[in-house]
Amino acid sequence: MNAIAFLVALNALVFFFRIVRPDLIYVLGLTPALVPQQPWTLITAMFVHASFTHILFNMISLFFLGSMFLRLVGETDFLKVFFIGGLAGNVLYMLLGPAMVPGVGASGAIFAIGGALAIMAPKLPVMVFPLPVPVPMWGAMTFFLLIGFFISGIAWQAHLGGFLLGMLAGLYYKRRGRRPLYY
Repeated sequence: MNAIAFLVALNALVFFFRIVRPDLIYVLGLTPALVPQQPWTLITAMFVHASFTHILFNMISLFFLGSMFLRLVGETDFLKVFFIGGLAGNVLYMLLGPAMVPGVGASGAIFAIGGALAIMAPKLPVMVFPLPVPVPMWGAMTFFLLIGFFISGIAWQAHLGGFLLGMLAGLYYKRRGRRPLYY
């Protein structure tokens, strides 16, 4: 089982348990004011999702973006960017998010992968629903980052933290000579 399949399976498993025990969102989700008492939530929140559509879109994004990034950097570096990016997103949510609203989801980690791809392969054509034509990776990631600022209930802080970390990772891998798919 590769890293992406493992992460999708782990997210699905946690989602199943959250359906059975809805209160898990308060035990595993990141509530900024409670981080001193629940430090594990900086990691566990990456695997908790609020709804079926939340996990569906995150896992689709993880599959497509993750598959591209995994081919560029390998499994170990993919996992590093995923976890450090998710952690960066959660730290920014902890610092800037509403104190008593749990933040959940893999979006910060996925935005880290997307941010790295936006630097490493900015012209990589990707399809963005509902557009009928592909757009460059940098444009798609910028679009998805920006719409998060305008939709209520989206933890834009986690998206931004992950995206910024991902961009730094993309610069690092690009300088180390990892060849992008498209220039």
